[in-house]
Amino acid sequence: MPGVLLTLTARSDGTPPATDLGHLLHKHPDRVQRFEQSTGVLHVLYPQADERTCTVALLLEVDPVALVRGRDGKDTSFTLAQHVNDRPYVASSLLAVAMGRVLRSAMAGRCASRPALVDHVWDLEVRLPAVPAAGGSAQVERLFAPLGWDVTATAPPLDPHVPAWGDAPHVDLVLRGRHRVADALSHLYVLLPALDGAKHYWVGPDEVDKLVRVAGGWLADHPAREEIARRSLAHQRSLAADALARLAEVDETVPDDVDDAPAADDVPAVPSLARTRQDAVVAVLREVGARTVVDLGCGEGALVARLLDEGVDRVLGTDVSVRALRAARRRLHLDELPERVRARVDLVQSSVTYTDARVAGFDAAVLMEVVEHVDPPRLPALARAVLGAAAPATLVLTTPNAEHNVRYPALAAGTVRHHDHRFEWTRAELAAWAHDVARTYGYDVELRPVGDDDPEVGPPTQMAVFRRTTTDPQEDR
Repeated sequence: MPGVLLTLTARSDGTPPATDLGHLLHKHPDRVQRFEQSTGVLHVLYPQADERTCTVALLLEVDPVALVRGRDGKDTSFTLAQHVNDRPYVASSLLAVAMGRVLRSAMAGRCASRPALVDHVWDLEVRLPAVPAAGGSAQVERLFAPLGWDVTATAPPLDPHVPAWGDAPHVDLVLRGRHRVADALSHLYVLLPALDGAKHYWVGPDEVDKLVRVAGGWLADHPAREEIARRSLAHQRSLAADALARLAEVDETVPDDVDDAPAADDVPAVPSLARTRQDAVVAVLREVGARTVVDLGCGEGALVARLLDEGVDRVLGTDVSVRALRAARRRLHLDELPERVRARVDLVQSSVTYTDARVAGFDAAVLMEVVEHVDPPRLPALARAVLGAAAPATLVLTTPNAEHNVRYPALAAGTVRHHDHRFEWTRAELAAWAHDVARTYGYDVELRPVGDDDPEVGPPTQMAVFRRTTTDPQEDR
């Protein structure tokens, strides 16, 4: 039976031992395991497993006949291409789906037996002998290299005896880099089908949810995000547009148009909501004359970079995620800044729900797309830490408008825009919360729309601008 092979090798200095890869994958190195798939069988085994080097191999044996049978077992297509193709031999959506099913916990970053391993950064090597890549090694490099992989992609000749035919539309791919295992798996899960440009199953609106869920942490900032979204969603322009708009909600990234072709009349252009939101925040900071600003929940530092460009005297970025702060440091080139610029900016780990003296005393604080990531029972702690203890002269808060979600066609009714959102407020709900905490902590509050203000459902993003009215932040408490 034809087979598709992937090997993932983790190397370690012994702490933790490389064999801990088995804990992350929930697959014991001493066992060969077999998993039935709708189109074949996936075998998981370890060719090498010791403290220094651990290699796991995934061998997907594809049943070519199963590929063209319907659920009732009957052949559903009579075209020759359904029977004679490269699907049983190359790393495509068949392998990605098998990985998603068999390595689901590892991809989601869950490891009950060794929780600390989830965030461990490993020295990894991935080998895929046959990857569809009509764009050749340049296309593979374009998709994987921005994620921190060292890419070696070799295209064999289509026929070594007929050089005039050129290279095959496949590459022998080797990836090397330092990554969390969950991140490496998510890169492969998304990018292998994107390189192929096709999937073996129907691509519908639910694929947008899957793409945002799996790749939301890195795709929004990827320079080839439009290409990846388009190819991952079977070149369906409306789905790609929706995915890019939703990714812009997750990250502070401005989605460009899906491609260079003119938009169809019935497909709205991708809104640059992230840029619109950032512009709105900066406009308020200019309006109040803020010279010192703390960006609470700064993520990967897009607003911090913008504020430095704006000439703000002092900018502090905080985030609970060490990983996000590392990305912000890279984005800002913090270690390479001239001393006069470096003196104006800092990044620190901090939680918006805990009092932190380092974030007090600023002209303005920003909570841009942060509050919806906080569990509702912790909102009083957030208000107390930010408006009560830090007590900036101005607080600018933005958050999604839940009423506007009906304008995202691929977003199922009653769901939120990103899997990490604990809630999303309607305009009335934000107004009630904002006026309540403003009264409690001595602030006035003004509510503003961000983005096109739809006459029926309001803007995609809503903003609350708090201005302190008390001279002593403690006098009203």
